[in-house]
Amino acid sequence: MKLYDISLSISPDLPVYPGDPPVSLTPLSAIARGDRYNVTSLTMTTHSGTHLDAVRHCDDGGETVDQVPLSLLIGPVRVVEAFQSRDIDASTLSRLPVRGHERVLLKTGNSLLWGKPGFQGDMAHLTPDGAEYLVNCGVKLVGIDSLSVEFFDGDGTVHRRLLGGGVLILEGLNLSGIAPGDYELICLPLKIADGDGAPCRAILRRHEGKTGGEPLDPHSSKWPLA
Repeated sequence: MKLYDISLSISPDLPVYPGDPPVSLTPLSAIARGDRYNVTSLTMTTHSGTHLDAVRHCDDGGETVDQVPLSLLIGPVRVVEAFQSRDIDASTLSRLPVRGHERVLLKTGNSLLWGKPGFQGDMAHLTPDGAEYLVNCGVKLVGIDSLSVEFFDGDGTVHRRLLGGGVLILEGLNLSGIAPGDYELICLPLKIADGDGAPCRAILRRHEGKTGGEPLDPHSSKWPLA
């Protein structure tokens, strides 16, 4: 069995969405200055780093993060590559093997940007018709390797369509070292009462003997999208 950590490390250097406060780690007590224990205060938003968006993110009456069934957050997941397109629309997704999978992670060129400082605005993202396509495919969770599944100056249409259509959103993934293929996702957000979202530790698990890639054919995640 092999485990892959696809979470971002929480630190003051973590890129944040424009308008959000930076992550802050403030020592409250420290052994180095004579205290008995090291204790640190952590300040961040519910949508910093690797995090889950609950329906409450876009709907005041929607399901909160502490109400999300754990069964949706643990189970088989398909990782697909979409390097060739910045706008991941229905046409792009129709060429990727996402049908028949409840959980889908989108590996894009965004994973190559995590080493750069600050927020990267020119990121690959889902379009409204791409969101519609995933809803119609029966996807229950979609993840992406950026801080937002939607373009950073979008109007929220993609979020509302996904969350309103029963699709949880997992953002801020680091998929740079992950090959396309099938894994088991384990993603546990903090249990924040009435939370609109929550940071989470997301990992992929694969049992030995299973490979990440698939033969190159019209249904492969590596098939040219042009």
